[in-house]
Order: sequence, then C-alpha cells, then structure tokens
Amino acid sequence: MRSAVEISMYPLTGEFRPPIQAFIDRLNTHPNLSVQTNALATQIWGPLDQIMAVLTEEMTRSAAAAGAPQMVFVMKVLPGLAPSDSASPADAPPAGASRSGATR
Repeated sequence: MRSAVEISMYPLTGEFRPPIQAFIDRLNTHPNLSVQTNALATQIWGPLDQIMAVLTEEMTRSAAAAGAPQMVFVMKVLPGLAPSDSASPADAPPAGASRSGATR
C-alpha cells in the first residue's frame, strides 16, 4: 500500500543537529523510498510496510548509538495514497528524485 510518513526527531540535548542529520542521512540510503526533508520535518513515501521497517531500524540505531541523548520522534502517517499515476498533490516524486539538505 503506497503511503506517506512525516517524521520529526527531537534529541533532548543542546547538540541536536548531529543526531538529526545522521538520522536523515541514513534514511536517504534506502533506494526504495522517496525521502524529502524541509525545515520542519522529513517526509517519506513508499510502501507502508517498507517505510515502517526502515523507521524501526533507524530509530533503534539512533537510540542505541554510543552517547546518544534521549530523543522524541513525532510522526504523521498517511496510509493508502492514490496510485502514483494519478494527479494527486499528495504523491511524492519518484524515489531518487532531488532531496533537500535541511537538518530537520
């Protein structure tokens, strides 16, 4: 089922940018997902089961990293997007499309 997830990560530390950027960088290594980051959140498009598996893996890695601060993740999930050939504005560009370098 084609889906979209918007996620924000809030490390509870003064040095919040490095863990956020590391999380975003790892999300961008999954070629079956389309990942776009803006100043407020990161949006991920793809099959719901794949998105959730990747998020589980990457949130666990972030929390288990040596010296990792406690962190909060906030997500919105939109399951069941229209097929990608429709003109829905909620559809993302195909995987591998241009990605922003914003930090959150």
